[in-house]
Amino acid sequence: MTTRFSVAGGVGLSALDWTRDGADRTPLLLIHGLASNCRLWDGPARRLAERGHPVVALDLRGHGRSDATDDGYGIAQVADDVVEVIDQLAAGDARWSRPVVVGQSWGGNIVVGAAARHGSRLAGVVAVDGGTIDLPAMFPSWEECERTLRPPALAGTPATRLRAWLEAAHPDWSREAIDGQMHNMEVLEDGTVRPHLTLDRHLRCLRGLWEAPPSESWTSIETPVMFVLAAREEDAHTRAKRTQVERASRELARCRTEWFVPADHDLHAQYPDRFADCLSAAFDEGFFP
Repeated sequence: MTTRFSVAGGVGLSALDWTRDGADRTPLLLIHGLASNCRLWDGPARRLAERGHPVVALDLRGHGRSDATDDGYGIAQVADDVVEVIDQLAAGDARWSRPVVVGQSWGGNIVVGAAARHGSRLAGVVAVDGGTIDLPAMFPSWEECERTLRPPALAGTPATRLRAWLEAAHPDWSREAIDGQMHNMEVLEDGTVRPHLTLDRHLRCLRGLWEAPPSESWTSIETPVMFVLAAREEDAHTRAKRTQVERASRELARCRTEWFVPADHDLHAQYPDRFADCLSAAFDEGFFP
């Protein structure tokens, strides 16, 4: 079911509510990554709802079917949007008074930011191949970061060609997962695509990520934090990620780490059953209250 929330400044955020009748487990709010959208959660959202969790997947501002604004893309501002959505859900259903919030990549840093700013409102957070992204450590200047991570120009690409590229790049993904990636784009009348997230807003999100390394808040977070991480091989990027997570594990009050190897960055879409099992185990073993 599609639903809508209004956050600060009257910004409308779109979401999909997967909750089933009789759901009695801890609610889960699912947050996508940069230039992504809530539909990439379709597989794991359905499986987690089947296990009795109220589940809502949110499109953040500027993404998917949510409103686009010219500002508000810093980690703190987006984290506040997320908590405002939780407050609105809790006003209609007391089960949402303390959910677990799950975020992928950029969304992982956002949910960690929410734990730092609003920890008492959350039962826990799950950062999926994110949450430790420290761009200043990789790019000392914003100019270098922007130049290196500037997104490819996909506007004008035929939708059929883009789908073929995605299928070739992810041969083990389901059609549902590929469809989720395609929802990052608007398909125009001529059959070409245009990203929902414009270039200028993409760079505003990226700048917000660069300006807010999560390590600055580790010691202040008491909320349980679970990292679910992906690696394809033991390359320099993976080694750096392991170092970041090891530091987080030392400095966080309560931390749990799971690795998916080999796995893509969007491991939740690649392995929806395994991902749902991973979260269920954390609940069953008492990691989250």
